[in-house]
Amino acid sequence: MADNLKLGSGSFTYEVTPEWENLPDGYSWTDAAGVAVDSQDRVYIFNRGEHPIIILDSDGKFLSSWGEDIFTKAHGITIGPDDMLYCTDEGDHTVRKCTPEGEILLTIGTPGRPSKPYGGDPFNRCTDVAIDPMNGDLYVSDGYVNARVHKYSPNGDLLFSWGTPGTDPGEFNLVHNIATDKDGFVYVADRENHRIQVFDRMGKFQTQWNNMHRPCAIYISDEQVVYVGELGAGMPVNQATPNIGPRIAVMNSKGELLERIGSSGYGFDIGQFAAPHSICLDSNKDMYIGEVAWTNCKNMGYPADGVRSFQKLTLAN
Repeated sequence: MADNLKLGSGSFTYEVTPEWENLPDGYSWTDAAGVAVDSQDRVYIFNRGEHPIIILDSDGKFLSSWGEDIFTKAHGITIGPDDMLYCTDEGDHTVRKCTPEGEILLTIGTPGRPSKPYGGDPFNRCTDVAIDPMNGDLYVSDGYVNARVHKYSPNGDLLFSWGTPGTDPGEFNLVHNIATDKDGFVYVADRENHRIQVFDRMGKFQTQWNNMHRPCAIYISDEQVVYVGELGAGMPVNQATPNIGPRIAVMNSKGELLERIGSSGYGFDIGQFAAPHSICLDSNKDMYIGEVAWTNCKNMGYPADGVRSFQKLTLAN
Protein backbone atom coordinates (compact mmCIF):
# COMPACT_ATOMS: atom_id res chain seq x y z
CA MET A 1 0.00 0.00 0.00
CA ALA A 2 1.29 3.48 -0.87
CA ASP A 3 3.04 5.41 1.89
CA ASN A 4 0.55 8.27 1.66
CA LEU A 5 -2.15 5.85 2.84
CA LYS A 6 -0.36 5.13 6.11
CA LEU A 7 -1.01 6.97 9.36
CA GLY A 8 0.84 6.96 12.67
CA SER A 9 4.20 5.32 13.33
CA GLY A 10 5.89 2.40 15.09
CA SER A 11 3.45 0.05 16.83
CA PHE A 12 0.62 2.39 15.89
CA THR A 13 1.06 2.48 12.13
CA TYR A 14 -2.20 2.03 10.26
CA GLU A 15 -3.12 1.59 6.64
CA VAL A 16 -6.23 3.36 5.49
CA THR A 17 -8.83 0.99 4.07
CA PRO A 18 -11.05 3.14 1.83
CA GLU A 19 -14.62 2.03 1.06
CA TRP A 20 -14.25 -1.08 3.20
CA GLU A 21 -17.95 -1.54 3.79
CA ASN A 22 -20.20 -3.27 1.24
CA LEU A 23 -23.74 -2.01 1.77
CA PRO A 24 -26.90 -3.07 -0.08
CA ASP A 25 -28.37 -0.71 -2.65
CA GLY A 26 -30.20 2.12 -0.94
CA TYR A 27 -28.36 1.74 2.37
CA SER A 28 -26.19 4.49 3.82
CA TRP A 29 -25.50 6.30 7.03
CA THR A 30 -25.66 10.06 7.43
CA ASP A 31 -23.63 10.39 10.62
CA ALA A 32 -21.96 7.22 11.94
CA ALA A 33 -22.32 8.39 15.53
CA GLY A 34 -21.27 5.15 17.23
CA VAL A 35 -19.34 2.03 16.32
CA ALA A 36 -18.65 -1.14 18.29
CA VAL A 37 -17.31 -4.65 17.66
CA ASP A 38 -18.57 -7.85 19.29
CA SER A 39 -16.75 -11.06 20.25
CA GLN A 40 -17.05 -12.37 16.68
CA ASP A 41 -15.60 -9.17 15.17
CA ARG A 42 -18.98 -8.16 13.81
CA VAL A 43 -19.10 -4.39 13.42
CA TYR A 44 -22.17 -2.45 14.58
CA ILE A 45 -22.59 1.07 13.18
CA PHE A 46 -25.08 3.12 15.20
CA ASN A 47 -26.04 5.83 12.77
CA ARG A 48 -28.48 8.61 11.95
CA GLY A 49 -29.62 7.24 8.62
CA GLU A 50 -32.73 5.25 7.76
CA HIS A 51 -31.30 2.04 9.29
CA PRO A 52 -29.95 2.99 12.73
CA ILE A 53 -28.10 -0.27 13.45
CA ILE A 54 -26.14 -1.69 10.52
CA ILE A 55 -24.13 -4.86 11.13
CA LEU A 56 -21.15 -5.90 8.99
CA ASP A 57 -18.79 -8.85 9.23
CA SER A 58 -15.03 -8.48 9.53
CA ASP A 59 -14.69 -8.25 5.74
CA GLY A 60 -17.21 -5.43 5.44
CA LYS A 61 -20.02 -7.65 4.19
CA PHE A 62 -23.52 -6.55 5.16
CA LEU A 63 -25.21 -8.94 7.61
CA SER A 64 -28.37 -7.20 8.82
CA SER A 65 -29.92 -4.00 10.12
CA TRP A 66 -32.58 -3.00 12.64
CA GLY A 67 -33.78 -0.15 14.85
CA GLU A 68 -35.86 1.71 12.27
CA ASP A 69 -38.82 2.15 14.65
CA ILE A 70 -36.83 2.45 17.86
CA PHE A 71 -34.19 5.18 17.79
CA THR A 72 -34.54 8.90 17.16
CA LYS A 73 -30.94 10.21 17.25
CA ALA A 74 -28.07 7.76 17.58
CA HIS A 75 -25.15 8.71 19.80
CA GLY A 76 -23.17 6.03 21.64
CA ILE A 77 -23.06 2.23 21.41
CA THR A 78 -21.30 -0.12 23.82
CA ILE A 79 -21.09 -3.91 23.65
CA GLY A 80 -20.83 -5.89 26.88
CA PRO A 81 -18.81 -9.08 27.45
CA ASP A 82 -21.96 -11.09 26.67
CA ASP A 83 -22.37 -9.26 23.32
CA MET A 84 -25.41 -7.34 24.55
CA LEU A 85 -25.67 -3.83 23.10
CA TYR A 86 -26.20 -0.61 25.06
CA CYS A 87 -27.52 2.02 22.66
CA THR A 88 -27.64 5.63 23.86
CA ASP A 89 -30.32 7.66 22.10
CA GLU A 90 -29.54 11.34 22.53
CA GLY A 91 -32.79 12.45 20.90
CA ASP A 92 -34.98 10.15 23.00
CA HIS A 93 -33.11 10.61 26.30
CA THR A 94 -32.79 6.86 26.83
CA VAL A 95 -30.36 3.98 27.05
CA ARG A 96 -31.61 0.67 25.66
CA LYS A 97 -30.04 -2.71 26.26
CA CYS A 98 -30.61 -4.87 23.18
CA THR A 99 -29.68 -8.28 21.86
CA PRO A 100 -27.57 -8.37 18.69
CA GLU A 101 -30.78 -9.17 16.82
CA GLY A 102 -32.56 -6.06 18.11
CA GLU A 103 -34.72 -7.33 20.96
CA ILE A 104 -35.00 -4.68 23.67
CA LEU A 105 -34.21 -6.14 27.09
CA LEU A 106 -34.08 -2.98 29.19
CA THR A 107 -34.85 0.72 28.77
CA ILE A 108 -33.33 3.27 31.16
CA GLY A 109 -34.94 6.70 31.03
CA THR A 110 -38.40 7.76 29.86
CA PRO A 111 -38.63 7.96 26.06
CA GLY A 112 -39.21 11.50 24.86
CA ARG A 113 -39.15 13.04 28.36
CA PRO A 114 -35.92 14.90 29.16
CA SER A 115 -35.07 15.87 32.70
CA LYS A 116 -34.78 19.51 33.78
CA PRO A 117 -31.77 21.16 32.09
CA TYR A 118 -28.72 20.88 34.34
CA GLY A 119 -30.92 19.68 37.18
CA GLY A 120 -28.79 16.60 37.79
CA ASP A 121 -31.51 14.00 37.27
CA PRO A 122 -31.23 11.53 34.35
CA PHE A 123 -31.39 12.13 31.38
CA ASN A 124 -31.15 15.20 29.17
CA ARG A 125 -29.49 14.29 25.87
CA CYS A 126 -27.43 11.44 27.30
CA THR A 127 -24.42 10.35 25.27
CA ASP A 128 -22.75 7.02 26.12
CA VAL A 129 -22.47 3.97 28.40
CA ALA A 130 -19.51 2.24 30.04
CA ILE A 131 -19.60 -1.07 31.91
CA ASP A 132 -17.84 -1.88 35.18
CA PRO A 133 -15.72 -4.97 34.40
CA MET A 134 -16.05 -6.28 37.94
CA ASN A 135 -19.82 -6.43 38.41
CA GLY A 136 -21.55 -5.17 35.26
CA ASP A 137 -22.68 -1.84 36.73
CA LEU A 138 -23.42 0.80 34.11
CA TYR A 139 -22.08 4.34 33.86
CA VAL A 140 -24.06 6.75 31.68
CA SER A 141 -22.62 10.08 30.53
CA ASP A 142 -25.28 12.78 30.52
CA GLY A 143 -24.61 14.77 28.40
CA TYR A 144 -25.47 17.77 26.29
CA VAL A 145 -27.96 19.46 28.65
CA ASN A 146 -26.79 17.98 31.92
CA ALA A 147 -23.36 17.69 33.53
CA ARG A 148 -23.52 14.31 35.23
CA VAL A 149 -22.40 10.73 35.29
CA HIS A 150 -25.03 8.29 36.55
CA LYS A 151 -24.19 4.84 37.90
CA TYR A 152 -26.77 2.07 37.53
CA SER A 153 -26.97 -1.54 38.59
CA PRO A 154 -27.03 -4.08 35.75
CA ASN A 155 -30.83 -4.26 36.01
CA GLY A 156 -31.24 -0.50 35.63
CA ASP A 157 -31.57 0.75 39.21
CA LEU A 158 -29.98 4.17 39.78
CA LEU A 159 -27.23 3.87 42.40
CA PHE A 160 -25.84 7.41 42.49
CA SER A 161 -24.70 10.30 40.29
CA TRP A 162 -21.89 12.83 40.31
CA GLY A 163 -20.81 16.02 38.55
CA THR A 164 -21.97 19.61 38.18
CA PRO A 165 -21.45 22.23 35.45
CA GLY A 166 -18.08 23.96 35.57
CA THR A 167 -14.36 23.69 34.97
CA ASP A 168 -12.97 22.45 38.30
CA PRO A 169 -12.07 18.79 38.90
CA GLY A 170 -15.26 16.74 39.03
CA GLU A 171 -17.18 19.36 37.06
CA PHE A 172 -18.16 18.97 33.43
CA ASN A 173 -18.75 21.00 30.30
CA LEU A 174 -20.40 18.54 27.90
CA VAL A 175 -19.97 14.99 29.15
CA HIS A 176 -19.52 13.37 25.76
CA ASN A 177 -18.26 9.78 26.03
CA ILE A 178 -17.23 7.42 28.78
CA ALA A 179 -15.14 4.25 29.21
CA THR A 180 -13.80 1.96 31.94
CA ASP A 181 -10.46 0.19 32.18
CA LYS A 182 -9.80 -3.33 33.48
CA ASP A 183 -9.33 -2.02 37.03
CA GLY A 184 -12.71 -0.30 37.05
CA PHE A 185 -11.55 3.31 36.74
CA VAL A 186 -13.94 5.56 34.83
CA TYR A 187 -12.68 7.84 32.05
CA VAL A 188 -14.91 10.73 31.00
CA ALA A 189 -14.46 12.77 27.83
CA ASP A 190 -15.18 16.25 29.20
CA ARG A 191 -15.32 17.64 25.70
CA GLU A 192 -15.66 21.39 25.99
CA ASN A 193 -13.25 21.52 28.93
CA HIS A 194 -10.64 19.94 26.61
CA ARG A 195 -9.75 17.13 28.99
CA ILE A 196 -10.27 13.55 30.07
CA GLN A 197 -11.23 13.17 33.74
CA VAL A 198 -10.56 9.90 35.57
CA PHE A 199 -12.62 8.71 38.55
CA ASP A 200 -12.78 5.63 40.73
CA ARG A 201 -15.92 3.49 40.71
CA MET A 202 -17.41 5.60 43.52
CA GLY A 203 -17.13 8.77 41.45
CA LYS A 204 -14.10 10.12 43.33
CA PHE A 205 -11.85 12.27 41.16
CA GLN A 206 -8.41 10.76 40.51
CA THR A 207 -6.71 12.83 37.83
CA GLN A 208 -7.23 14.65 34.57
CA TRP A 209 -5.47 14.59 31.22
CA ASN A 210 -5.06 17.86 29.39
CA ASN A 211 -3.34 18.98 26.17
CA MET A 212 -6.07 17.73 23.86
CA HIS A 213 -8.67 19.54 21.78
CA ARG A 214 -12.34 18.66 22.32
CA PRO A 215 -11.94 14.97 23.22
CA CYS A 216 -14.97 13.27 21.81
CA ALA A 217 -14.53 9.51 21.41
CA ILE A 218 -12.76 7.31 23.95
CA TYR A 219 -11.90 3.61 23.74
CA ILE A 220 -9.68 1.55 26.07
CA SER A 221 -8.14 -1.68 24.76
CA ASP A 222 -7.48 -4.85 26.74
CA GLU A 223 -3.85 -3.73 26.97
CA GLN A 224 -4.92 -0.48 28.66
CA VAL A 225 -4.12 1.63 25.61
CA VAL A 226 -6.47 4.61 25.45
CA TYR A 227 -7.65 5.92 22.09
CA VAL A 228 -9.14 9.42 22.09
CA GLY A 229 -10.85 11.09 19.16
CA GLU A 230 -10.05 14.80 19.20
CA LEU A 231 -12.90 16.52 17.42
CA GLY A 232 -10.94 19.54 16.31
CA ALA A 233 -12.26 23.02 15.63
CA GLY A 234 -15.69 23.99 16.88
CA MET A 235 -16.08 27.20 14.93
CA PRO A 236 -15.26 28.33 11.39
CA VAL A 237 -12.84 30.90 12.82
CA ASN A 238 -10.35 28.19 13.88
CA GLN A 239 -11.17 25.59 11.24
CA ALA A 240 -7.73 25.98 9.62
CA THR A 241 -5.73 26.09 12.86
CA PRO A 242 -2.95 23.48 12.71
CA ASN A 243 -2.30 20.85 15.39
CA ILE A 244 -5.71 20.76 17.07
CA GLY A 245 -7.23 17.88 15.11
CA PRO A 246 -9.39 16.29 14.06
CA ARG A 247 -7.19 13.28 14.90
CA ILE A 248 -6.81 10.22 17.12
CA ALA A 249 -4.58 10.48 20.21
CA VAL A 250 -3.12 7.19 21.49
CA MET A 251 -2.19 7.26 25.18
CA ASN A 252 -1.12 4.91 27.94
CA SER A 253 -3.03 4.48 31.20
CA LYS A 254 -0.98 7.28 32.79
CA GLY A 255 -2.16 9.77 30.20
CA GLU A 256 1.19 9.89 28.40
CA LEU A 257 0.94 10.44 24.66
CA LEU A 258 2.17 7.51 22.59
CA GLU A 259 1.11 8.60 19.10
CA ARG A 260 -1.19 10.90 17.21
CA ILE A 261 -2.89 9.48 14.16
CA GLY A 262 -3.86 12.02 11.55
CA SER A 263 -1.93 15.24 11.07
CA SER A 264 -3.33 16.52 7.77
CA GLY A 265 -6.07 18.67 9.27
CA TYR A 266 -9.77 18.71 8.59
CA GLY A 267 -10.97 17.17 5.36
CA PHE A 268 -12.19 14.19 3.38
CA ASP A 269 -9.06 13.15 1.53
CA ILE A 270 -7.77 9.68 2.35
CA GLY A 271 -5.98 9.90 5.67
CA GLN A 272 -7.92 12.91 6.92
CA PHE A 273 -10.69 13.12 9.49
CA ALA A 274 -13.68 15.42 9.75
CA ALA A 275 -15.27 14.62 13.12
CA PRO A 276 -14.13 11.43 14.93
CA HIS A 277 -17.03 10.66 17.25
CA SER A 278 -16.59 6.96 18.13
CA ILE A 279 -13.66 4.50 18.10
CA CYS A 280 -13.31 0.76 18.62
CA LEU A 281 -10.80 -1.99 17.85
CA ASP A 282 -11.36 -5.57 16.73
CA SER A 283 -9.37 -8.67 17.75
CA ASN A 284 -6.69 -7.82 15.15
CA LYS A 285 -6.35 -4.30 16.63
CA ASP A 286 -7.76 -2.83 13.44
CA MET A 287 -9.51 0.45 14.17
CA TYR A 288 -13.02 1.56 13.24
CA ILE A 289 -13.93 5.23 13.44
CA GLY A 290 -17.43 6.67 13.28
CA GLU A 291 -17.64 10.34 12.37
CA VAL A 292 -20.43 12.92 12.62
CA ALA A 293 -19.22 14.44 9.37
CA TRP A 294 -22.65 15.45 8.08
CA THR A 295 -23.46 17.40 11.25
CA ASN A 296 -19.99 18.93 11.28
CA CYS A 297 -20.33 20.16 7.71
CA LYS A 298 -23.72 21.66 8.44
CA ASN A 299 -22.38 23.45 11.51
CA MET A 300 -19.48 24.83 9.50
CA GLY A 301 -21.66 25.95 6.62
CA TYR A 302 -20.28 23.44 4.10
CA PRO A 303 -22.20 21.16 1.72
CA ALA A 304 -22.85 17.87 3.51
CA ASP A 305 -24.39 15.59 0.90
CA GLY A 306 -22.42 12.40 0.36
CA VAL A 307 -19.62 13.10 2.85
CA ARG A 308 -17.73 10.14 4.33
CA SER A 309 -18.62 9.37 7.94
CA PHE A 310 -16.99 5.99 8.63
CA GLN A 311 -13.43 4.71 8.27
CA LYS A 312 -11.49 1.53 8.88
CA LEU A 313 -7.76 1.66 9.63
CA THR A 314 -5.89 -1.64 9.38
CA LEU A 315 -2.91 -2.16 11.70
CA ALA A 316 0.19 -2.41 9.54
CA ASN A 317 2.32 -5.54 9.87
